Parts: sequence; C-alpha cells; structure tokens
Amino acid sequence: MSTVTRPVVTVQPTGISPADVLAVARGTATVVLGPSTLDAMAASRAIVDRIEQTGRPVYGVSTGFGALANTFVTPDRRAELQHALIRSHAAGVGAPMPREVVRAMMLLRIRSLALGHSGVRPELAQALADLLNADITPWVPEHGSLGASGDLAPLAHCALVLLGEGWVVGPDGSRQDAAAALRAAGLRPVTLAAKEGLALVNGTDGMLGMLLLAVADAGHLFTMADVTAALAIEAMLGSERPFLPELHAIRPHPGQALSAANIHRLLQGSSIMDSHRDDLSHAVQDAYSMRCAPQVAGAARDTLAFVDQVAGRELRSVVDNPVVLPDGRVESTGNFHGAPLGFAADFLAIAAAEVGAIAERRVDRLLDVTRSRELPAFLSPDAGVNSGLMIAQYTAAGIVAENRRLAAPASVDSLPTSGMQEDHVSMGWAAAKKLRTVLENLTSLLAVELIAGVRGLQLRAPLTPSPAGRAALAALREAVGEPGPDIFLAPAMEAARAVVAGPELRAAIEAEVGPLG
Repeated sequence: MSTVTRPVVTVQPTGISPADVLAVARGTATVVLGPSTLDAMAASRAIVDRIEQTGRPVYGVSTGFGALANTFVTPDRRAELQHALIRSHAAGVGAPMPREVVRAMMLLRIRSLALGHSGVRPELAQALADLLNADITPWVPEHGSLGASGDLAPLAHCALVLLGEGWVVGPDGSRQDAAAALRAAGLRPVTLAAKEGLALVNGTDGMLGMLLLAVADAGHLFTMADVTAALAIEAMLGSERPFLPELHAIRPHPGQALSAANIHRLLQGSSIMDSHRDDLSHAVQDAYSMRCAPQVAGAARDTLAFVDQVAGRELRSVVDNPVVLPDGRVESTGNFHGAPLGFAADFLAIAAAEVGAIAERRVDRLLDVTRSRELPAFLSPDAGVNSGLMIAQYTAAGIVAENRRLAAPASVDSLPTSGMQEDHVSMGWAAAKKLRTVLENLTSLLAVELIAGVRGLQLRAPLTPSPAGRAALAALREAVGEPGPDIFLAPAMEAARAVVAGPELRAAIEAEVGPLG
C-alpha cells in the first residue's frame, strides 16, 4: 500500500519563500519550525522576561494598547490583558475569508514570530503550525481590517482559535465551535504570556498573503491574456508585423517586449495568417486593441514585477510592534503600516483591469460584422434567428465596468481610529481583497475572449489555425461545439474560465511553440 508524502515547509529565522506560502495556502504542505527558529524565539523571549522582572513600562507588555498605551497594567493582570486583547479585537463581520487566504495569513504570522523580534515563546508559533497541519481554518470575517496596525481583527480571529474560543470553518463550510475542533484534532488551547497577544495580531500578514496569492494568479493570467489576444488577432485576420522584436527593442520596456514575443510566436504556423500576409488590400494598421496588445499587457507585466518586488521585501520584513532588538531594547515602530502593500495592490488592480478592458474591446470587434473582416455577425452562421455571442459580450462589458470601479484605489481612503492614535491607516486589506476580485473578473473576461477567438477560428475553415489555435479548439471543443444554432452559453463560459485559470492549455501550447514568457 503506497503512502503519499506531504511536502514540508520549514520556517527558519531567515524567513520563507512565496512558493512556501502557496504550498501551504493552496496545497497540503506540513509546516515545521527549524531548530534555529526555536533558538531565535527563545532568545527574544528571554529579553521580554527580563523586562517583566524589572517592572519598567513597555508598550504591549505592561501597558494597554492603542489610545490606552499610557495605561499601566500590573503584573498580576498582564496575562489577562493579552487574552482580553484577542477577544476584543476579534470584532470582524461578514462572510468568511477563503481558506487559502486564512492559511497564508497564519503561515505568515508564524514567519513573523520566527524572525526572533516578537518576544514570544516558541510554543506559540508551534500552536499556529499545529492548526495548519491539522487543517483547522479559523472563521475570519471579511470586514475588520484597516491595514493600520496591520490586520488586527482578522489576525485576532485566528488567535482566538488558539485560545479554544471563537469559530472555525467546518468541512461543509459551516461555522463551528473552535473548542470542539481543537479537541477533535487532539490539540489543547494556549494560555498567553506577556506580549504574546499583541504579537499574534500586529502585522501585515493578511494583506501580504492576499498579495502573494494575487502575484501568482496575475502572472499566469497575463500570459493567458497574450494567448487569447493572439487567438482574437488571428481570427480577425490581423497582422503579425506589429509584434516584430525590432519594433519593441526601440521602446525597451521589458514587459512589452516579452508580451510581443509571445504574441508573435503564437501567430506562427497558421494558414489563416498566411492567407492575407501579402494581400495589398489588407488593412495597413490594425485597431489599437489588436496592435497595442503588448503595450497594455506588457505594462501590466512591469507593474506585476514591481508588486512582486514589494511583496518579496515584505516577506523579509519584521512588522511587529513593539519589536525586540538583540541588544535588549524594545522599541515601538511603524513597520506594521500597510501602505507599501496597499499601494502595490491598488497598482496591480489598475493594471489587471486594463488587461481585461482591452480584451473586451477585441471581443466586441470580433462580434461586429462591420469590423471583423467578413466574420458573420456575433459569430453566428445564422444571425437573426440566432444571437451567437452577443450577450457574452454584454457580460464582458458589465465586468469591465465593475473592474473600473474596483480599480479606484483603496489606499487613499484613510479613516482615523483608536481615539486618533491611529490617525492614518493604509486600507491595505481592502486593496488586496478587491485586487483578488479584479483577477477573478479578469479570468472571466479572458474566458469570453477565448470562446470568441475559438469561434472565429472555427468560422475561418477550411483555413487551419496556428498550433495555439488548434490547442484552444481542442480545449473548448466539448464546451462550445461547432458553429451552428445557439447553445446554452453559461456552461461554456464556466468551462472556458476553468481553461483560462488552469495550466493545461498553456502547457499544450508550449509543447508546440516552446515556453511563453
């Protein structure tokens, strides 16, 4: 009998990688604390213990929080202080955040504690790892974080489960009692010591987790946007000449050159392209939505590179407050402020929204009999009785409009809180959350373009499409069938969404044309 070995992510005091986050958030990886991690945390904790013995006031250790930072707390009530902090801060409302976001957030909190600047016992990080390894997902409501002192409310909902309180997400998605879930997994609640409640909630882990997941998704979708653009350009008898490398070498934006190279490669080996390459009556210049595809998608790629850099820096950062320094000082910082992540998430949302917007313009052109170069109206061979893809474009237009609303930056919308102590907040949680929605919407927009491109290529028969076109036809053959009477489009669009989001079509294309950037 074979056994499946789960991958292992070892948390070191030097941090973890984006791949580690994906392996835990979306996979089945086991989380392990490295020996050096335990040593770093123990050394940091010893400093807090010495401070406790001296009795001097230190924020979060012997004082209240936020606007109550000047309120001294006696030693006999400091454990109570930490527990009260978790209960009061677990004040979120709304639908639960997706499992992958919560798991990413918990792993990143372990990472933060493991850096050895939080002054907590190693068993606290181990307790979080035990939750992940037992597949216990805290119920974290979607509303509650301002990205101010990090993601206070979402992290508090995670921490509350460690105390044997609060809620978890059951196997069926229902809200269940945390204490019962711990008992079922053979885990015991944690009793917090000084500083530990604050260390569990003060950080950017939620917004960083969402940003890291979004970076991975956007990287795939931007490549798929090159694929669907190439299919649409091929179906519309567009020119491949605007994608020649020498034209992009003279405007050296790296993302633009990469996107142009992808599209040019995808258009090769097509008898559809061969049919008009030397036709003098062919359009001298294609429309912007065709000719400028690399300029838009390439700018999005460059934006993604910036966001990836920001997320990578944050993944190496100490974002707790206060922080414990090796020389024994405990200093208050502003490193928990989510502005770098909020700005990055807003910037990427803008870029992704535009990748979807230009895709919708190509869909509209494919469906318009006056602009599609002899394709039938709405890509129906019997337009009139049949409406073809008319309403699919309506759906795409509605999604583009929503993405434009979501592209409005959240990070400029600060609201003061905590008695004006936290008088400027980042809204990074909101920025990252809406970015995920924009990327979900982009998946749908590329799915509509994929269907329209496939239908257009089918209608060019007996001319044969490029290898990329043939792979796309094969991927959607069952869902869309051959050109003919109207079909129930919603299932076809769901199938196309799965094709865009998954790795299979890209792999099939790359097997024919080589790796895409």
